[in-house]
Order: sequence, then structure tokens, then C-alpha cells
Amino acid sequence: MAIAQQHDASAADIGIIGGTGLYALVDDLAEVSVDTPYGPPSDSLFVGAFGGRRVAFLPRHGREHRIPPHRIDYRANLWALRSLGVRQVLGPCATGGLRPEYGPGTLLVPDQFVDRTSGRKQTFYDGERRSDGLLPEVVHVSAADPYCPTGRLAALKAAGAAGWEPVDGGTLVVIEGPRFSTRAESRWYGAQGWSVVGMTGHPEAVLARELGLCYTSVAVVTDLDAGVEAGEGVTHTEVLRVFAGSIDRLRGVLTGAVAGLPATEDRDCVCSHALDGLETGLGF
Repeated sequence: MAIAQQHDASAADIGIIGGTGLYALVDDLAEVSVDTPYGPPSDSLFVGAFGGRRVAFLPRHGREHRIPPHRIDYRANLWALRSLGVRQVLGPCATGGLRPEYGPGTLLVPDQFVDRTSGRKQTFYDGERRSDGLLPEVVHVSAADPYCPTGRLAALKAAGAAGWEPVDGGTLVVIEGPRFSTRAESRWYGAQGWSVVGMTGHPEAVLARELGLCYTSVAVVTDLDAGVEAGEGVTHTEVLRVFAGSIDRLRGVLTGAVAGLPATEDRDCVCSHALDGLETGLGF
């Protein structure tokens, strides 16, 4: 992977938030340093050709995986992507299965999430003056259907074409982390009918919607969660091992999904109209 230093902030229209393994085989990446009114993102953005499009990759936890999920500056990450021209975002993530049939290696494209986090800054519209002096309005954006329907369809088609039959729909419950769930918590999540559990899906989806961006989650199940699995329960080492083993297949799915997304100017989904008629005060 050749990385050239660059400071051009108009590089891409599609963003992928994930780990370094997703872009390690992309040639001629440009490393773009971006600052935001919310502070620096998790890392530089890496821009290159992927799936026939210009894509900006952002390491969610930093390139050395040093930022735990509860300390990620999600606002800075989404703002940084938008500042490069990104209008559609794919957010692959590692999750635990809450049903026996959703074992390791399952690919699920959720259509709902449940927020069980605490303390995360999850809105741009908090009425607090930013570091650049702008004062955002207090705005309420609908999150009834938090994921882009067009993006979900592209991801599902790409997975099928890649031979990785996906689960179409389901609920991702997002916990604060960095600890894993207790067995009682895990059993409760499953009893609610929720599908998978992870630590990073919120507030990414909501923040994307607040910026008028399309956001699609692609959940890779790395383990059965503690309330489903017998034995000692999920471990960090096992999660990393299974996710690393899925990288090549996931890269293929994301390549197909990127190629299947519409051109920015052709978007006509709920996400693209989320801010219609609203005065945001965000300066765009």
C-alpha cells in the first residue's frame, strides 16, 4: 500500500468507516489530514479508488486501534468525511450474535438499532457554540428508519453476488463498552427480539442522518454473545481473530456495495432529504 501525503479536502463522495484491513490492498492512497469544529477525527482519512469510485477510508479506532469505542469522537469522524465531499457512508462493524442461528461468520445488514450507550455526544444540534464560533440551532431530525434504504439494498445485493448470503434486516443493539455484556444483559437483549450486539453503531448512524448523509451498517458476527454461548463467553482475542478472518470476504462485499451506490447527485432517499426545510446553523 503506497500512501502519499496530500491536503486536498475534495477527494471522495463515499466513506467507509472501519479497520485498516479494509484498505490495506488499495494502491495509491492519499493520506488526508482533516481538522473539524469538534476536534480531530480518529485518524487521517485515506482516499483512493475502490469499487470504481473515489472512497475515503477512516480507521474508526485509529490505525493502531488505540481508541476504545466509548472514546471515539463520532462527531469529528462524520464531519471530517462530509468535509471531503462524502455523502454516502458504509459502516462495517464486528458484532455478537444474540440468536443461535447468528453464529460466527454471519453477515447481517440491520434496518434498526437500539441505543444502550451512555455519555456519548450524539448530536450536532445541541445549541452549544462550536470552536469556530458558529452556534448550531436546536434541530430534531427523524431517526425512525436510521439506515439508508438504498445503501442497504446495495449491500445486500453485493453480499449475495459475493456468495456471502446476508441476513436482510434485524436490530443492532449498541452498548457502551469497552466491556462485553453480562449473561443476564445478553439474554435480555435476545428476549427483546434484537439480533446482534456491538459497541460502535451508535451514534454513527444518527450523526450521519443529522448531516444529510446516507449511512449503511454491515454487521459481521464474530461470536455468539455471552447469553447465547455456553462456556467462558466472548473474548477480545476471539473477536479480533474471527473478524480478521472475514476481512477478504468483507472487502469484496464493500467493493460491490460501493459500485452499486448511486452517484451523489442521484440520491433521492430519506437521508438526502433529512434536512429539507431546516435551518441547521452548521454553516453548510
